Amino acid sequence: MVYYRGGEGTYMKDLLKNMRKIYRNSRISQKLLLAFSLLIAVPAIVVSFLFIRTQENQLYKDAMATGSSHVSRLDEQLRSRMNIIENASSTALRQKAFVDFIHSNMRGDGLRLVKFRQNQFEQMHNIIQSHEMIDELSFYIDNPNLFEIWPEIYHFDKFEPQDYWTTLRDEGGSAYRLFAYKDGEHTLSYYRLVRLQDQQHKRPSIMEIRASHNVFFNNLLEETGGDFFSVVMDGANSSRYVYNPNHSFPQYVEEELDDILGTIHGQLDVLQQNNPIKVHVGDHTYYALYRYIAPLDAYVVDIASHQALMKGPRSWYGFVAAITLSTLLMLLLLVSLTIRRMLRRLDGVLASMRKVRKGQLDAKINTGLNENETGDEIDEVAVSYNKMLDEIKRLMTQVVDKQLIAKNAQLHSLHAQINSHFLYNALESIRMQAEIQRQPAIADALVSLGSLLRYSMKWRSDTVALSEELANIQSYIQFINFMEGGSIVLTADLPQEVLRYAIPKMCMQPIVENAVHHAAPPGGSVHIQINVSVENDSLLLIDIRDDGAGVGPEMLASLQAVLRGDSDTPIVSSKNGLGLENVHKRLQLHYGKDCGLWIDSVQGAYTCVTIRLPWENVNLGGW
Repeated sequence: MVYYRGGEGTYMKDLLKNMRKIYRNSRISQKLLLAFSLLIAVPAIVVSFLFIRTQENQLYKDAMATGSSHVSRLDEQLRSRMNIIENASSTALRQKAFVDFIHSNMRGDGLRLVKFRQNQFEQMHNIIQSHEMIDELSFYIDNPNLFEIWPEIYHFDKFEPQDYWTTLRDEGGSAYRLFAYKDGEHTLSYYRLVRLQDQQHKRPSIMEIRASHNVFFNNLLEETGGDFFSVVMDGANSSRYVYNPNHSFPQYVEEELDDILGTIHGQLDVLQQNNPIKVHVGDHTYYALYRYIAPLDAYVVDIASHQALMKGPRSWYGFVAAITLSTLLMLLLLVSLTIRRMLRRLDGVLASMRKVRKGQLDAKINTGLNENETGDEIDEVAVSYNKMLDEIKRLMTQVVDKQLIAKNAQLHSLHAQINSHFLYNALESIRMQAEIQRQPAIADALVSLGSLLRYSMKWRSDTVALSEELANIQSYIQFINFMEGGSIVLTADLPQEVLRYAIPKMCMQPIVENAVHHAAPPGGSVHIQINVSVENDSLLLIDIRDDGAGVGPEMLASLQAVLRGDSDTPIVSSKNGLGLENVHKRLQLHYGKDCGLWIDSVQGAYTCVTIRLPWENVNLGGW
């Protein structure tokens, strides 16, 4: 997973890099076309899609209102048909002679049975026939003397389930079943208690009216098209429902129909029946509107597919895309023609630049402007370009002159080197004569003087190792002791890693020279101690301390004020041309305000000058 994500991130970076490269290398006309497209096409598309979204919302509201009205109408029609069945049952129960006879001894008198057949039974049969919605009307009686010679009269043992009469009693003596116990797959039934049990009849009498689903729901679920699919669901069993199989909806969803109806059934709520239900099955979304029919314990549900409702607005997206594409093509043509006319003079600028790239510095642009005319932005570019060519010619001439001067300087430098070699050879010859004449002090002084001259005259780089600067100072002390007969002692016990540290050349020499000239009287002795330390891992501190006469308070205050930058009076403390102030300003100029010199002294005791340099060697540059 980690490697895949890393590869994907690299791929995205490369893609963005290539896109930026393509954009950078595109012509101005193409960039302007892109800008116009973003400024015009994008807002147009956004507005169009917002309009389509608004139309979708309005279409959804209209569809829900239509579906709600349709469900309410189905609810009313179903209740009306249920009233027809209830009225038929009441009419049948009002045939008291028929009810009494089937509860009596039907086997006792054959003549009574014949008269019953011709009168009461025929009247009951006519009642059944007069109602087209009723398929069958049956009586189930717990009567041992009952004749089951007609399909309307059965012994109670033929009724299933046997204890259903208790449910009828608890529900007020009557109840509907969307799926009848007998022929339940295609039949709706209505049950009523005729007579409760008494001493003679241990079980009650039940009347059952059965109506075929095709007849009862005729004209209600017969619609085969439209946005909504109507279905009647059993309130207690999510797997039992009645619908028109010829409708386009079940043919469209095919095997998902059971999942759709089951999902919707799980969200049906009697208390929320005025609110639409939204369900997701597979990749599709469905809406459902419903009403609960309490006597039937069933729901009348209208179902619509979101894709079917929105197929009109969705087709508008293609129309919007086609219009946008046509607009962009027209815009491309218009922008190309406009840009070609506007940037025709820019092609002249590009042609001149290509000539200059090949070395033709006289390839100026002919603007055609008078002296007082400014022109547009392209003319301004052309004028500036011509001035730039003139400036390039002037600078090239200047560079050639500087190169000639540098060549002359190199020749003078070579001449100076020849003179310095003559001087070194002369000093070496004198030293050899001093050795021959047994004058070692003079020989050592000449060696020290030669070292001083070589160190000061050779500037291979602006920085040297601390050990090289220290060796030069030691040569200087030896020569001064010889020249002035003094006893100046130099101590510098430094770690090896510090001796390799790079410092600016000649930054310690003026300070030591200052101590030699001012710390002790001529011919006297003075001890100079050099120490190093690191402050806060950021600064290298080099302390040059002498035990000489020190500096008076007023002079010390003046020196410290100059080093802080609080005084304009210059420091002139040595005669070699590089005073303390010179060293201090050079250090601060190159290394910042935190670097430079600081002086501390007690008159008659000591003087200490501290050099502050950056601790990181990479920060050290030249003078």
